[in-house]
Amino acid sequence: MRTNEKIRAFYTAMFEAYGPQGWWPAETPFEVVVGAILTQNTNWKNVERAIANLKREGLLAADALAAVDEPHLAEVIRPAGYYRIKAGRLKNFIRMLTGKFGGNLDALFSLATGALRETVLGVTGIGPETADSIVLYAAGRPVFVVDAYTARIFFRHGMIEGDAGYDDIQSLIAGALADDVAMFKEYHALLVAVGKRHCKKRAPECRGCPLAGYLEDGQPVREMW
Repeated sequence: MRTNEKIRAFYTAMFEAYGPQGWWPAETPFEVVVGAILTQNTNWKNVERAIANLKREGLLAADALAAVDEPHLAEVIRPAGYYRIKAGRLKNFIRMLTGKFGGNLDALFSLATGALRETVLGVTGIGPETADSIVLYAAGRPVFVVDAYTARIFFRHGMIEGDAGYDDIQSLIAGALADDVAMFKEYHALLVAVGKRHCKKRAPECRGCPLAGYLEDGQPVREMW
């Protein structure tokens, strides 16, 4: 099976096995942005606790985050881990949003997709995965989010080399698919589900995996990222 066909077949197999994932869980696009920054290097349950704290403190808004002092913000988001670093990253995003767009998220999201992505990537502390999560899930633009689960699954299935970078993997996947925001969201979430349940970091548990039938004999089992 050719790589492009395999990429499309992956989506069908995962969706038939797991169904819609309903990701990203948030009440507003701004909450998605905050969650994308907070979820770096932690699990979603911790992010939910931090977001609940922000809501309780009345801080889940651009103007409120602009006004709060950084040490207090860090304490509020402590459950998310690396809380001082993440407080700084939230502040960096808000400074960009207020300085260039008057604190208006819709104004930021009115940019063309490429310009939007570059603007978000220009915020200190925000890398490609976080930026693309914001562009896809908050702004609703068709960019594919690549994470460690994606890299691991595609490497173990022989679809990328061990030295493939973020842009390489993103281009490979996006090149096989139509620009479809809803499908990009589901595909990313489904890969996360497979990674958590089956394609684990130390050793895969292939039995019951919806992608097991696409794994060729002799494929290396080792961590990529």
